[in-house]
Amino acid sequence: MKILFQCDYNEGAHPRILDRLVQTNMEQTPGYGEDIYCQRAAELICKKCQDDTLAVHFMVGGTQTNATVIDAALRSHQGVICADTGHINVHETGAVEAMGHKVLALPCRDGKLTAEQVEKTCLAHGDNEHMVQPKMVYISNPTELGTIYTRAELEELSAVCRKYDLILFLDGARLGYGLAAADNELDLPLIASCCDVFYIGGTKAGALFGEAVVIRNEALKRDFRYYMKQKGGLLAKGRLLGIQFITLFEDGLYEELSEHAIRMADELRAVLEELNYPFLVKNGTNQLFPILPDEELNRLAEDFEFNYEQKTDETHHAVRFCTSWATREENVEKLKEALRGLKQK
Repeated sequence: MKILFQCDYNEGAHPRILDRLVQTNMEQTPGYGEDIYCQRAAELICKKCQDDTLAVHFMVGGTQTNATVIDAALRSHQGVICADTGHINVHETGAVEAMGHKVLALPCRDGKLTAEQVEKTCLAHGDNEHMVQPKMVYISNPTELGTIYTRAELEELSAVCRKYDLILFLDGARLGYGLAAADNELDLPLIASCCDVFYIGGTKAGALFGEAVVIRNEALKRDFRYYMKQKGGLLAKGRLLGIQFITLFEDGLYEELSEHAIRMADELRAVLEELNYPFLVKNGTNQLFPILPDEELNRLAEDFEFNYEQKTDETHHAVRFCTSWATREENVEKLKEALRGLKQK
């Protein structure tokens, strides 16, 4: 059986989460997130964000969350600005556009939008009713290329969004891995103060499934549960989500699991750098994008599964190695040994 370094949600859930779900399995509680567990999970997240005025809602998956938040925030003539590599632009089967909102994708080499790009887009639109009106800025942290925003970059984006009355939405499917990176400058209180809405990913960070939507924008708070219900996002057995996020946030498990993934990625990164492999883009998170000769990749593919990101020339590809909360150190050692072995042949 091949060892998977393909994505960060191969495994099920951390044992402590499964144990908690088993312990509460036969309990009877109100449905649709109106139970004591979702309430407690929301309180823990607000405490982490140092803001008890935030609204917190729990949804099952990332695409569902992105599509619901964006549709709730925009009117039919409005669109969302994002990087051309953004998840909503390339990996969600047109979910946002299927709901009637154009994705306004801007070219970004490292996966990150800049405040300058957003401002230029707004100025180019002006007040032209013949064009889709920019109304939201979508970013992810980490991005699809594993890069993360600096404090200054996020604050500048927040400022330009407020200047042009745009909603700033941060996709945090891998947020824990960004917060655990050595070069990270962000924290949850800063993100909560800069963004109108963001979400904390559980699916990729040790939960069986689940994303926690955190809303600061007062207008977006209103009627959000109606949008959740309409888009199929209001889980009848909502407590299953609340229980998982309580387990992640009550005693530091979320941070612990995120830090583990970064340690595993750092070990791989060090070996790739030692062997002088170039990177498509450099980052300090759990997704690595080295460029290897096709011949070497063919040999690696006999024992490991990974993603081919893009062809860089006639004989090389950039690939993605991805670590997670559940990546085993012995599997990292096997990949390190295999990489070193390629140079010896």
